[in-house]
Amino acid sequence: MEGAIGAFVNFLQVERNASPETVRNYRSDLRQLASFLHQGRPAGDSLNPDHVTAQDLRRYLHWLDRQGEKASSLARKLACLRSFYRFLVRARVVQWNPAEDIRSPKLPKALPRVLTKDDAGALMESPSGSSPLSLRDRAVLETLYSTGARVSEAVGMNVADLDAAEGLAHLRGKGRKERVVPIGDVALQAIQDYRRSLQPSARHRERSAPLFLNHRGGRLTTRSVARIVAKYSSRLAGGAVSPHALRHSYATHLLDEGADLRSIQEMLGHASLSTTQKYTHLAADQLMAVYDRAHPRAKTGAGSRAKKDQPPS
Repeated sequence: MEGAIGAFVNFLQVERNASPETVRNYRSDLRQLASFLHQGRPAGDSLNPDHVTAQDLRRYLHWLDRQGEKASSLARKLACLRSFYRFLVRARVVQWNPAEDIRSPKLPKALPRVLTKDDAGALMESPSGSSPLSLRDRAVLETLYSTGARVSEAVGMNVADLDAAEGLAHLRGKGRKERVVPIGDVALQAIQDYRRSLQPSARHRERSAPLFLNHRGGRLTTRSVARIVAKYSSRLAGGAVSPHALRHSYATHLLDEGADLRSIQEMLGHASLSTTQKYTHLAADQLMAVYDRAHPRAKTGAGSRAKKDQPPS
């Protein structure tokens, strides 16, 4: 089993160009499965992936559920198992995929947090001072909101990926897919201010060097960006948000201003328009939430909007 996991991890890194976080999570999930399946087996008895059945996987997922795993975590682990066994089927290590017909858990339909335009503007202005780290934080926030980039795409940018003359940024997304997106003048100015603040040795590196650096001069990580966004967004009235909230806000604000879904799909790098269409529902739900809070006759006391579609008794 350990050999199969190693081969799969190598496939993710070399052929799929998966992010380090994805590789780390999948390796951890598969080792957890192997540890679970080893329980009760004789010491030294090797586990062959071809002997794992759908019932084994269901027992594992049931055990995780009893441990209090969230539905989203269970869904991710099941997706990992499906990918792992699809790889093994293609490699002819196993004959069939025991995870293929296992249903994914039903996920709660929680709305992603979307900043108001005023909050987004306030967040961009939050980093103060002229130190390289403050200017870097401002540049990172502006880049995320201006391009709608995933955090992994933003930290993966190199100096050469920025075309300031044309106002374009080159992003590398999931599955090695690349796209070019517009980047606004404000974000470009923030990046320029940040790059000018660096020591000449860091500023004049080759164009393949990382665009955003940590305090040691290496590439900024996704975890560091999450901490940056949480630090400054915690000052907002609604509390801290994740970097992905800036991507949601970017798409929703474009939609509010009349951008068409196809254009937003291209800029977000969505393979399917149906993925982008959630923002139309999100915009409508946000509008309804504002109406319910603000209009004096939006609700009828104990009655709620959730009950309005129920037929009369």
